[in-house]
Amino acid sequence: MVVAIDGPAGAGKSTVARATARALDFTYLDSGAMYRTAALAYLERGGRPAERAAEIEIELGERVLANGRDVTEAIRRPEVSEAASQIAVEKGVRAALVAKQRELLDRGDWVAEGRDIGTVVAPDAALKIFLTASPEARARRRALELGADWRTVLRDQALRDEQDRSREQSPLRAAADAIELDSTDRAVEDVVGQIVALVRDARRGSLPTPAGPG
Repeated sequence: MVVAIDGPAGAGKSTVARATARALDFTYLDSGAMYRTAALAYLERGGRPAERAAEIEIELGERVLANGRDVTEAIRRPEVSEAASQIAVEKGVRAALVAKQRELLDRGDWVAEGRDIGTVVAPDAALKIFLTASPEARARRRALELGADWRTVLRDQALRDEQDRSREQSPLRAAADAIELDSTDRAVEDVVGQIVALVRDARRGSLPTPAGPG
């Protein structure tokens, strides 16, 4: 079974997805870590980003391994995150990493998070969640992670959101059958509990009809 959790930066996708996977005893797939790993390989080795993305062997778990090397901390460096945003718009990069993600999701139970899991990577996912939050809440969360001023993050975030929504390859959008959840002013445990309940509904074949923010 695949649970797809998509949404914009700062909505809490990674935190919620990790906790949901733990609660369900599913495996967690962090698609952003895969793009950062490909970006790190590109920065270190040069060449074409698509070639780096296609050739690299990525292992996801408590630690992120690239060709057997632990890159968990390295892929979180600001320059790597910036490079990941730049190469993610390339068709060849997305094709290579989507293929790797589909291969992983083909076996076992997963909670996968990203920006195009429910629309591109796993359109047949048993449950699709589009997780969002107010722009201010998202900016404050990201600022806390980065140690930056939230107003600066808010300005940068607005640009990133527009880029994500308007990009040609896999634009950020909710799948037609996704259930939208707003995490503004909600505890992580509350959101996770709701998703776990929805997983139970999905297994019984009794998911509610998507009806906008919940």
